Amino acid sequence: MKLSTPRWWYVRERDRASMPMTRILLKPLSWIWAAVTARKIARARPVDPGAPVICVGNITMGGTGKTPVVREILARLRAMGVEAQGLSRGYGGRLPGPVSVDLAVHTAADVGDEPLMMAKDGPIWIARDRAAGALAAAAAGARAIVMDDGHQNPGLAKRLSLIVVDGETRDGEWPFGDGAVFPSGPLREPLAAGLARADAVVLMLPEEVAAPDPELLALFGATPVLIARLSAVTPPPPGPQVGFAGVGKPWKVERALKAAGCELADFAPFPDHFAYDAATLRRLAARAEDFGAGLVTTEKDWARLPADWRDRVNAWPVRAKFENEAALDALLSRAMTPAP
Repeated sequence: MKLSTPRWWYVRERDRASMPMTRILLKPLSWIWAAVTARKIARARPVDPGAPVICVGNITMGGTGKTPVVREILARLRAMGVEAQGLSRGYGGRLPGPVSVDLAVHTAADVGDEPLMMAKDGPIWIARDRAAGALAAAAAGARAIVMDDGHQNPGLAKRLSLIVVDGETRDGEWPFGDGAVFPSGPLREPLAAGLARADAVVLMLPEEVAAPDPELLALFGATPVLIARLSAVTPPPPGPQVGFAGVGKPWKVERALKAAGCELADFAPFPDHFAYDAATLRRLAARAEDFGAGLVTTEKDWARLPADWRDRVNAWPVRAKFENEAALDALLSRAMTPAP
């Protein structure tokens, strides 16, 4: 059973009328989670797969725009002439891996939605054992491995660690909430611990937000910050639309569609990686028919649709654009330079 990301995670105590009782009851579990994560990282013996590993992770649960950042980094490395290959756990897929994703063979049920989406650009591996996946990629000729997620996974030696942070602070939202660790809050580990292992922060902003919140920037201290924005590859489809999304923060998809000028008649949120069945899609189609509208969803959700529904739903792809591409390229070049 997949659970929806609770919005109260992302509200600070000073911005709420009262503390949710659920959060109070979950506090002891969050202490255990943080302790287990810290112990796992401290005791690990990371594997060097023989190719530089660039990790794009995060400190929080929920959507931050991490996968678009992975795709952009892979594209930039390939543009530099580096044989870069992606590595994912393959969340939501049944195959344990290591497996090289084949668009002609695999479905999202096999390898997960994000790897299937990234495989459109080039080689992507899925493996629940990330070290085994990285070794397989290196054996297949990878000269750089870009790992989607894994900041808290200590199994691989990382040449560059980036953490992606949702920089949107509108409507009372704060990316780290009150600073509580899962399940009492959105953090996978305490913020200070995660930042201590990061080489840089990628602060993800929507296109319509002019500048990051200075209070948020101050939290990162001396850690370098790169600003990136999620930019639509194509405009939303014309005419009225019923949108839907099963991602970490579906309300942000609704907000982004509206900001991009979509005539959104209705919007249906689903849990992250939701597996759409025919009954759910028929209900969505009936809702769209009520409004005389089309159906639109994210590229990630579209990858999970049954094949016979894909012609009936518009995919709305986005990509990550960095404000300072030279700074990103400098980090990537440094990661590709052999250690002395």
